[in-house]
Amino acid sequence: MRSLPLTTSTLIAAYQQGIFPMDVDGELHWFSPDPRAILPVDGFRVSRTLRQRCRQGTYKIRIDERFTEVMRACADRSEGTWISDAIVDAYTKLHTLGLAHSVEAYDADGLAGGLYGVTLGGAFFGESMFHRRRDASKVALVALVERMRERGYRLLDVQFTTPHLEQFGVIEIPRAEYLDRLAKATGTRCRFAD
Repeated sequence: MRSLPLTTSTLIAAYQQGIFPMDVDGELHWFSPDPRAILPVDGFRVSRTLRQRCRQGTYKIRIDERFTEVMRACADRSEGTWISDAIVDAYTKLHTLGLAHSVEAYDADGLAGGLYGVTLGGAFFGESMFHRRRDASKVALVALVERMRERGYRLLDVQFTTPHLEQFGVIEIPRAEYLDRLAKATGTRCRFAD
């Protein structure tokens, strides 16, 4: 799917329909995978080792302090990233509207890892994560799910299954089921940030 403009209104409308953008070789493309990968909020799995890491307090979690920096760190983690400057600009605008958020893990040296995504109602659309120090992005993901549970979120969309996400209990569901869950989630009133 191509040719949709990368505007705030287009992004919101696309996410409401289960569609998201990625830059592929310098060209913007829109995707709606079938099947769709989600992390069940109530079925989220955390290993004993990671649970211990979270309890140790190695990383302090903050919300939305360095949104654009988190996006840029996600873009810098590999060659051929799908996060172009245009995508960073568009999501930063969503962030200023309170519709895109970052969960950040800090240690004594600063920003150690984190993730970002888009929220609509009770849905969180996870876009990307990064780490500079061991387990920092995983700790941020655990914090995200805890926050979602506390605030009544119903859907954590991760788009595609990856080996990294398999350890947390990622599942794939058909597009029709995803769209049903999406409609219910976006119809729920939730507030991600205070």
